[in-house]
Amino acid sequence: MGRKNRSGSNSEQAGVAEMADSTTDDGPISELVYWRDPKKSGVVFGSIFVVLIALCFLSFISVIAYTSLAVLTGTFGFRIYKNILQTVQKTNDGPPFKEYLEVDLTLQNDKSEEVYKAVVNYLNVAVIKLRHLFLVEDLLDSAKFGVALYMLTYLGSWFNGLTLLIIAFVALFALPKVYESNKAIIDQYLDLAWAKIAEVNSKVSAAIPWGKKEKAQ
Repeated sequence: MGRKNRSGSNSEQAGVAEMADSTTDDGPISELVYWRDPKKSGVVFGSIFVVLIALCFLSFISVIAYTSLAVLTGTFGFRIYKNILQTVQKTNDGPPFKEYLEVDLTLQNDKSEEVYKAVVNYLNVAVIKLRHLFLVEDLLDSAKFGVALYMLTYLGSWFNGLTLLIIAFVALFALPKVYESNKAIIDQYLDLAWAKIAEVNSKVSAAIPWGKKEKAQ
């Protein structure tokens, strides 16, 4: 039983390692969260963080309206400034946001199909897992799920959904870079944690006789 749990934990560790390696690919999201371009990451992080903080004090519609108005005021003022500058210098460089206006924003059929298939696959996995937990297919898994839900009730009493979203957003931009900079040390402690979890799982599973009977049947 212990061997099985350890092998399971090793596979979970491998899955986490593969996910961590995959996030280091040069994709647009990984470039942002790993701060490859600090200026670009800072702009994205700062703007979204300000919007999230504003949602704590204003309604969603007000935040969208004020944010859009601020962006429009900035772009409108910059366009007027560039027009005056071109008139004084007698140049004709065109609109200042020309490079962004030429970016193709249309969704390609093949890309949209890939996204749709990925979303459907994730939903199918989630539904099957929830059925497994709520219909108590495995006593130990459902018991652990119940403990997690009970802990969430305390978490919900301490924080609201928006606060958790802000914390998750900050973690998204902080933890990947911290992990990348301290990968060896963090992996060492993660190995110890997974080993401890596997040991506890094996002890709990051995202490539940009815779980053994169900598996034997």
